[in-house]
Amino acid sequence: MARQLLQQCLECKAWTLATTCPSCGAKAQAAAPLKWSPEDHRAEIRRKMYGVTEAQWAEGLATLPSLEEMKSSHNASEEE
Repeated sequence: MARQLLQQCLECKAWTLATTCPSCGAKAQAAAPLKWSPEDHRAEIRRKMYGVTEAQWAEGLATLPSLEEMKSSHNASEEE
């Protein structure tokens, strides 16, 4: 079951309460993002579940190249 009742078709933009569009049969998704509250009572449980407080979690996050690396790769691509 969908986490929100109101769904919108990705193809024909029709509104429905099902996860598949009754008009075209395509997939429908939630029409609006889930609401978020700063007083999220389950946030601590989610952090424990995903292991956010552990060092390995932070090490596994994606990293961006440094600004110097981005500039040099951009300059190299412009020269080609």
